[in-house]
Amino acid sequence: MDAELRRSEILRLIQEEERPVSATSLAARVGVSRQAVVGDVALLRARGNEIIATARGYMMSRPYAGKFIGKIACRHGLADTERELLSIVALGGEVLDVIVAHPYYGDLTGRLGIAAVEDVKNFMESLNAEGRGLLSELTDGVHLHTVACGDRQTFDAIVDKLEQLGIGLAPVGEIVNAAL
Repeated sequence: MDAELRRSEILRLIQEEERPVSATSLAARVGVSRQAVVGDVALLRARGNEIIATARGYMMSRPYAGKFIGKIACRHGLADTERELLSIVALGGEVLDVIVAHPYYGDLTGRLGIAAVEDVKNFMESLNAEGRGLLSELTDGVHLHTVACGDRQTFDAIVDKLEQLGIGLAPVGEIVNAAL
């Protein structure tokens, strides 16, 4: 398979999936190395394809028209991460990302795309297996999450739940007409 055909196939495979597809999985499906897939995806992105790289793989950017999107400030350590994420998805939210305000680099954002209990489980397993820390460890546990949900009431319920757990600091604001 030539390079252009391979890139077209990679794009098709990513577009067909609702969940992130790992570079390893894509490599096996198109018969090249993981690194070749990473390079191909970089070229596809440079050509304007809205491919998002998450911790669990690649996925297409999804428009969130009609959804309420807001930011929530939180503070906690690794021990409360699973409880935080499970609370958000249980109430109908999708955790789009995590943002920390680094003193030297400014805002650092990690895309998460966590929308279900299974996503939380996979994220936590990956985090624990690799022995890596949270992005929020750079800021003493303080971080923001961008959360998409059905409406403002759902967002407010998520904020209230995180505050009850002692890990939510405050809602930061809402994003109107977002296509993330």
